[in-house]
This record gives sequence, structure tokens and C-alpha cells, in this order.
Amino acid sequence: MTQRLNPFTTSPDAMQPWIELGKTIQTNGLEPLLRELVMTRAAQINGCTFCLHHHIADARKHGETEDRLHLLSAWRESTLYSNRERAALAWTEALTLVSETHAPDDVYEALNEHFTADEQVNLTLLIAQTNAWNRINIGFRRFHPAERKTAA
Repeated sequence: MTQRLNPFTTSPDAMQPWIELGKTIQTNGLEPLLRELVMTRAAQINGCTFCLHHHIADARKHGETEDRLHLLSAWRESTLYSNRERAALAWTEALTLVSETHAPDDVYEALNEHFTADEQVNLTLLIAQTNAWNRINIGFRRFHPAERKTAA
């Protein structure tokens, strides 16, 4: 696979506000491990290798366990995730697959039970930007580090 273009060097003026928005979303008060689980789950659904590599590495830095990372795609069948995490992961899946799910009421009700209104907005922005990053990285074929070594 060959990288199509680098959006950061091709259009730095367009990418800089996008990067700044990401920094704001990343410091929005949600727990770091919750943020990384959400971003990793969206990347799993979308198949974004660059984002998976990045967010799994960051989750480990924040102390995430290997078991929880390995079982993330099957979170519904695991007891390793809290009810708050489950609500966030269900919301992540509902919004990532919004054309199929249409963000069902029961998923929102669980979210509403475990997150304040402000947290719901912050989580939704995090999911939206993660999905957008996945599309940028997949669309332009951005490599994760192991792929760069192989391609060289």
C-alpha cells in the first residue's frame, strides 16, 4: 500500500485548526482510559490501522491492561468493562455506524444514565473527530510505524 498524500504538508492551513480541535477534545475532562477505549473501538470498526496503533499505544501509556485491549471488540461479552464504559462504547458504535443504527433511544438512555449532558457532548465530539481522523488516515493511506518499516 502506498501513501496517497500527506494532508499535513499538502494543506497545513486546513489541518492546523483540525489539530487544535483535537487537542481541545482530548482535554475535555473525560477519563484518559475511557477516551482511548472509545477511540480504539471506533478505529476497530473503521479498520484504521494508523489510529489503532496510536490509540492502543496511548492506552497502554495510561495503564490500560492487555486483556481489556484484546477483548475490546467483544466488550459486550466481557465483564472487564464498567457500566460507564459500556455506555460509552455502545454510543461509540451507534455513532460510528450511524447510517445503520440511527443512534437508538436505548443506547442514548444508557449514555444519559452514566454521563452528564456536558460529558455527552464531549464524548460525542470525541467520537465524531475519531471517525473523521479514521477517514482521513484511511483515505490517504497513512501508515502505522510497522507498515512504514515494511514498505521501506
